[in-house]
Amino acid sequence: MTSIALKSFVGLRQSSLETKPHLTLQAKPPSPQRRFRVAAGKFSPKVAGRNLRVAIIGGGPAGGSAAETLAKGGVETYLIERKLDNCKPCGGAIPLCMVGEFELPLDIIDRRVTKMKMISPSNVAVDIGQTLKPHEYIGMVRREVLDSYMRNRAMENGATVINGLFLKMDMPREENAPYVLHFTEYDGKKGGTGEKRTLEVDAVIGADGANSRVAKSINAGDYEYAIAFQERIKIPDDKMVYYENLAEMYVGDDVSPDFYGWVFPKCDHVAVGTGTVTHKGDIKKFQLATRNRAKDKILGGKIIRVEAHPIPEHPRPRRLSGRVALVGDAAGYVTKCSGEGIYFAAKSGRMCAEAIVEGSENGKRMIDEGDLRKYLEKWDKTYWPTYKVLDVLQKVFYRSNPAREAFVEMCADEYVQKMTFDSYLYKRVAPGNPLQDLKLAVNTIGSLVRANALRREMEKLSV
Repeated sequence: MTSIALKSFVGLRQSSLETKPHLTLQAKPPSPQRRFRVAAGKFSPKVAGRNLRVAIIGGGPAGGSAAETLAKGGVETYLIERKLDNCKPCGGAIPLCMVGEFELPLDIIDRRVTKMKMISPSNVAVDIGQTLKPHEYIGMVRREVLDSYMRNRAMENGATVINGLFLKMDMPREENAPYVLHFTEYDGKKGGTGEKRTLEVDAVIGADGANSRVAKSINAGDYEYAIAFQERIKIPDDKMVYYENLAEMYVGDDVSPDFYGWVFPKCDHVAVGTGTVTHKGDIKKFQLATRNRAKDKILGGKIIRVEAHPIPEHPRPRRLSGRVALVGDAAGYVTKCSGEGIYFAAKSGRMCAEAIVEGSENGKRMIDEGDLRKYLEKWDKTYWPTYKVLDVLQKVFYRSNPAREAFVEMCADEYVQKMTFDSYLYKRVAPGNPLQDLKLAVNTIGSLVRANALRREMEKLSV
């Protein structure tokens, strides 16, 4: 495994809680793992008789990561998630850096993809992965496995996980007053109806996805979103061998006018899906086209699950209000072009929680909006270049079939592959070689010119 630089947090233990909130739930004691050391430097009031209390709404990678970080940092932590067995329609690709940075066990990774095929509208296939080093790969996970693992680890470190549906939030009427959360708890005792409960907390992290109720509570504004549609298909063992360490991406107007179709391998099946922002009503037609493009390789397969979900296309107009912050899909942290969101969800959850731990001096003091704003400033400074580059790529190469043909042709270039994988696997915009960059620009223009010339010839033949 590659050596990945990690931040090391060592320091204060959690204090025992002297008072409990209105909701009485049993939390597991924290395990003696790495903790945060923070420098005291603010003059906000101390929390009387207890530690700072924070609720996370949503139990995906963003929520699980935030809950673990808060619990380790001495904050009284509650995570509310309605579907503890949720299977989000997600390709499930994670970068190599996430495995090390979030200390993920290898047994939750279904496949280690070292080869990819990018397939153009005219079915020209380009093999990608020749620049990967022996230890490098793209991890393929099932969201129900990853999400559950991250929630359980948060619970082992002291967070209380509640199986409940968040309903609404009463805002504080005065400075430092609590937020009152209303939710329905499902503990198995009330059947499917659940029981209405309330919980008073000092701060809230909204990690509840594209349809975030927390975002609505703070008037965070709307954003454009895509619909992702995915089918899990159990294919014969002899065909599964083909996808052992290989993933496929299909581009073309037939599979999506503004995104791509995919076939990603899982433990014993493949995930076949697509997405679109501009033609949501045609998503099933695009899904059928994706299956047809891959039909020879998935022939004889049986659909075992169908999934659909909205995916944000850009950050919300507002991601913070008072002591409420948004992370992950709720904040709009999904990249253009690649549609990646798992790593950025987990990372934003951790960064937001770190800001709370630091601002509260390990749960001893009240926080304010200024503490949470540090998370946003750090996030934007770190990841804005990545989002901007991918936004430009999508606008240039996903706008037409000729542009997609040029994109696939460009992907055959070894320099392009190296830059792409370095940026993806380690989540940084890789610095380029000026001479190679100039060569790439010339080749890209040439590809676009040839693709448009081909389009004009095809239009003549169709007249």
